[in-house]
Amino acid sequence: MDSDSSHTIEVTIEAPAWQSAVTDPLQLCRRAVSAVLSREVSAAAVEVGVVLADDARVRALNRDFRGQDRATNVLSFPTGETAAPMVGQPLVLGDVVVALETMQREATADGTPLGHHLTHLVVHGTLHLLGYDHESDDEAERMEAREVELLAALGVADPYLAEIAS
Repeated sequence: MDSDSSHTIEVTIEAPAWQSAVTDPLQLCRRAVSAVLSREVSAAAVEVGVVLADDARVRALNRDFRGQDRATNVLSFPTGETAAPMVGQPLVLGDVVVALETMQREATADGTPLGHHLTHLVVHGTLHLLGYDHESDDEAERMEAREVELLAALGVADPYLAEIAS
């Protein structure tokens, strides 16, 4: 768990293969969430969880909560909390769950370093916790633009350029 005066980020590695797939996945996830929270949240104390899972776990979550029986790269589970928490308690935003095998396949297909793709997925998932979405073209443009800005601040290239080129 990483904590400072403004936010708490708890990263859980459910699938042990994450340890060898990405260099220091815990720190990478904390850094990505911190980048989003520091630019998007004004609450005094915020809490976010990140779970590094495998495709089987994400498929089960996707089936149970979204009715889609397939793995996906990242899922976000916002708590929906918007009211000020009790004094001394953080505003709990929710959890982001990333699927290892899907993330690896996508990164390999796009020629993207695994750490960069993981950073993108964590930023993307964290923005979902904050209410960003991509259901309409306007929402997608707004969310993608914000992702690109945040990723640039983290030293990660625009992931949407690869999609345009392909």
